[in-house]
Amino acid sequence: VLVRELLAQGYAVRVLDNLIYGHGASIAALSDHPSFSFVLGDLVRGLKRNGVLREITDVVLLAGLVGDPICRTYRKTAQEVNEQGSISLFEELYGRGINRFIFASTCSNYGLKPDDSMATEASELNPQSLYAECKVAVEQHILGRAGAIDFCPTILRIATAYGLSHRMRFDLTVSEFSRELALRHPLTVYDENTWRPYCHVRDISAAIIRVLESEKDVVDGEVFNVGCNQENYTKKMIVSAITETVGHAEVNYKEGGVDPRNYRVSFDKIKSVLGFEPSFTIQSYIPRIVGAVQVGLYSDVEDRREFYGNYAIRS
Repeated sequence: VLVRELLAQGYAVRVLDNLIYGHGASIAALSDHPSFSFVLGDLVRGLKRNGVLREITDVVLLAGLVGDPICRTYRKTAQEVNEQGSISLFEELYGRGINRFIFASTCSNYGLKPDDSMATEASELNPQSLYAECKVAVEQHILGRAGAIDFCPTILRIATAYGLSHRMRFDLTVSEFSRELALRHPLTVYDENTWRPYCHVRDISAAIIRVLESEKDVVDGEVFNVGCNQENYTKKMIVSAITETVGHAEVNYKEGGVDPRNYRVSFDKIKSVLGFEPSFTIQSYIPRIVGAVQVGLYSDVEDRREFYGNYAIRS
């Protein structure tokens, strides 16, 4: 989604990806675009050897094993890629004439908020998973190097994504719940009163572009939460929003899930400093996901789990 948005706005884009989920088809159509190039590779094997940074002016670091489950399954790889690989790339940018470096971090870094307050960029981080621990470690490294590097770094703590995309994710709360209930499958929801913030993938892309196009002194060394105050929801609220579209649903609520996270997030800073506000809301968008599922656009999910979710690394 981000690549297409950048190309549409006149940027030249080079993508580095190792296609571990077999998702090459999601970007293959871009091969004919004169401003698009693709490099098969990853952070761990180093970037100098394949010249991926040649003539690059800005770097958006999205790479990594994304999410708690896959990081638990591949702990060693997660640390090598998400932490060591990210830091290695960051250091490799010095002296290369890079303008902007945007690190895609996560609101999961807030982990557990013991009270009803909303987490701000200044709140104490409380990671509850290896995934978040690696993100926090990279953030600390970046912020510790601010002022000692020759490019402008910005950290974006992004809310949980949702929305239709070329590589659709059905392992994320809104999309997973929407699909299950759209197909009339019984749904088990653990810890239904825990909070998360959510943000549409196109709004996430818009926030990244907003940072790229902002004045340097506004974003240099800054941290921004990406989302909207009104888009903090409990899991039970998500289910209620979906049932408004699908009608009756078989939902079983249970306590004691493996994911302890529970946090609400404030997005006042990105709104006041960058003037950023999301265009999409969960309430208005859920019918699109439900509709796409019900007309059969995603009938192959069970046969292609690794494509539609971050469950396993393709060998």
